[in-house]
Amino acid sequence: MSEHAFAVLRHLSDGRFHSGEDIAQVLGCSRTLVWQAVHAIESELGLTVFSVRGQGYKLAQPFSWLDVAAVRAGLDEAAAETFTLAVAERTDSTNSQLMARAGNGGLHGLVLACELQTAGRGRLGRRWQARLGAGLTFSLLWRFNRGMAELAGLSLAVGVALARALRSLGAPVQLKWPNDVLLDGSKLAGILIELSGDALGPAAVVVGIGVNVADPGEVDQPIATLEQAGIAPERNRVLAALLNELERVLTDFDRHGFAPLREEWWRLSAHQGAAVRLGFSHGEPVDGIACGVADNGALQLETAQGLRTFHIGEVSLRERR
Repeated sequence: MSEHAFAVLRHLSDGRFHSGEDIAQVLGCSRTLVWQAVHAIESELGLTVFSVRGQGYKLAQPFSWLDVAAVRAGLDEAAAETFTLAVAERTDSTNSQLMARAGNGGLHGLVLACELQTAGRGRLGRRWQARLGAGLTFSLLWRFNRGMAELAGLSLAVGVALARALRSLGAPVQLKWPNDVLLDGSKLAGILIELSGDALGPAAVVVGIGVNVADPGEVDQPIATLEQAGIAPERNRVLAALLNELERVLTDFDRHGFAPLREEWWRLSAHQGAAVRLGFSHGEPVDGIACGVADNGALQLETAQGLRTFHIGEVSLRERR
C-alpha cells in the first residue's frame, strides 16, 4: 500500500474536493504520489474517490476517524480513570499487539483501537476483516487478581457488557454461546479472549472485540450491521458506550466471577429453549435443547442421555422433529 494513502485520506475525509496540487504541497510530495495514494485508497482500502478535472479529488462519503479525545468525551468517570486509549491507523492485530505488552509491563486498562487490521482474527483462528471505517475493532488489556483457573465464563461476561451497550444504542441484540453477539440471527459482533499468567493468579487478559457498523465487504458468514438495523451511531460514541459497560462488568467479574451474570446472560440468549446442535472440531455433534448456562459459563443441554454441560463447541439451531 502507498505510504501516503492514510495521509491523503485524512485530507479527503471531510468529503469536499481537494486538488492534487494542494495535497502534494501540504504533504511535501509529488502529485504522482498523491495519485498513487488515491488509487490505493480505492483499490486497497475499499473507498470510492471521485476525480474531477479542475476540482481535484473527493471521497464519495465523508470518513469519520476514530479519535481518542472524542471517545474519552463519552466515558463515564470510572471508565475514564481506568482506560488508557490509543488509536492506530494500521496494525496486524490489536490482540497480538496487546498480548506482546501483557507480559512486558503493559498498563492495566490499555485500549488499542485500529482503523485497519491486516491480520485480524476471531475465534478458532478465523479471519476477522472489514472495510476501512465499516467496523469497530479494538482490544483491551485487563489484569485480574484472579488466576487463569478462575476466569471461566469471562467471554460470556464480556458478551453481557456488549449487549447492554448495544441495546442502549437501540440495537436489540442477543447472545450466542460462547462469544458472539447476534442481530436478527446474524453475527453483529465477536469476542476473542487471550490469556497469560499463572493458574492461581494474577492473570493478564486481552479482550478483542469487533463490531460491524456498516457493510464490511465480502465475508464468509452471514453478518448483521448497525447500519442495516437503521442505527448509524458514530464509531467513537459506540466505542465509549462499550468501554463504559466493559469497565463495570470486568470490575464485577474480578470480584465475583460469572455467577451473578448468569441469569442476565441467559435472558439475552438467542437459543433459550431451542433445539440446537453442538459441533466439535473432533468427534460427533451433540443434539439437545438449550436450557441454560452454569456458573462457570458452560452450556447446559437436555439431551437423550439427560442433562449435560459443555465447555467447548459451536452452536447451531436445528429443526425440531
